[in-house]
Amino acid sequence: MSKKIILTLVMVLTANTFFAQSAFDKFDGLDDVTTVIVNKKMFTLLSKMDVKDKETQQYVNLIKKLDNLKVFVTQSDKRADELKATSDKYLKSAALDELMRVNEKGKSVKIYVKSGATDSQIKELLMFIDGTGKEETVLMSLTGNFDLDELSVLTDKMKLPGGDDLKKASKGSKGSK
Repeated sequence: MSKKIILTLVMVLTANTFFAQSAFDKFDGLDDVTTVIVNKKMFTLLSKMDVKDKETQQYVNLIKKLDNLKVFVTQSDKRADELKATSDKYLKSAALDELMRVNEKGKSVKIYVKSGATDSQIKELLMFIDGTGKEETVLMSLTGNFDLDELSVLTDKMKLPGGDDLKKASKGSKGSK
C-alpha cells in the first residue's frame, strides 16, 4: 500500500515539475511575442566570470543560485489574453503565494512566489504585468533557490522588463511572504 502512495506522490510531483517547465513554452517562437529564456547551463557559464567589483560579485553569487529564467513580452492584446489565461491556470496548480499587487496608470503588476527554507528564500517567482491596450504585457518566471533581496542586482544587470516592479517587491518584502 505504501508503494502506491509513494508512486502517486512521485507522479504528482513530476507532473507539477513538467507543467512548470512547459506551461509557458507555447509562447516561445511566436512572431508577436518576444521571448528570453536562460537555463541553468547559461547561468553556470556566467557564474564563472572573473569579477573585480562588489556589485558584479553580488550578481555572480545570485546567478549561481538560479535554474531557469523565462520572459515573454507582447503588445498584442490577443497574446496578452493568452498569457494571462495561461498564468492564471498555472497559479491554480503551482501553490504560489501572492507577494505583491500594484495597479498604476493602466498597468497591473502581480508578483507571486514559492517560498524556500526561510521567508526571504524563494524557489520560484512569477511576475505578470498586464499592460493590455497601452503597455507591454510581460510574463516572467524565475526558478532556483535565491533570496528575494538579491533580485534588484539581477534586474539591474539583465535589464529585465518589469525590473522596477521587482525592485519594489524585493525592497518592500523583508520578512514577509
